[in-house]
Amino acid sequence: MRSFFLSLAIAASTCVFAQSTETLSIGDAAPATAVKMADISGSQYSLSDVKKQNGLLVVFSCNGCPFVVGSEGSEGWEGRYEELRALADGNNIGMALINSNEAKREKGDDLKSMKVRAEEHGFSNCKYLLDVNSTVANAFYARTTPHVYLFDGSMKLVYKGAIDDNVDDSKKVKESYLKNAIKNLAAGKKIKPEETKPVGCSIKRVG
Repeated sequence: MRSFFLSLAIAASTCVFAQSTETLSIGDAAPATAVKMADISGSQYSLSDVKKQNGLLVVFSCNGCPFVVGSEGSEGWEGRYEELRALADGNNIGMALINSNEAKREKGDDLKSMKVRAEEHGFSNCKYLLDVNSTVANAFYARTTPHVYLFDGSMKLVYKGAIDDNVDDSKKVKESYLKNAIKNLAAGKKIKPEETKPVGCSIKRVG
């Protein structure tokens, strides 16, 4: 089995562990919820529009990071998006994928490319939103793709970090952090862990 750290080595030039002194803390209110973003459907949505009765899942994503799209020996996390959307939807939780790679709009992270990728890779039922000038990512202090944030029905943060513990192979996941958090949130149970370390490529901001 190829190790998780081999995947890190493959993407070493563009991928980093999230490191920031500023962050959203568990219990904080979701920021930038009124900002309208273009969706691959052609409509405009804010996070408030996407939120459902039991909460909201936000995943910062993109079209090129090996941790999202995969690489030799690694699936990447993108192939799990539709399953997460279905799980969230079944528990009355909204879900938004957000592309904040403003510095790569002309290199594969434009809205047209986002739509094509979602259709070709099986997550076109997800809302996939373009974050102009990384406005929403900045408000979240989001650092990586992917980087996930789960909010409850009052839009308070209850989980943040990684999707699970194995980017390489979904069949070998031992800790389904996000799935468990969604199920526990819907059931009114304690979420544990509330935080994990997000690992992926840095969000490509301008400036």
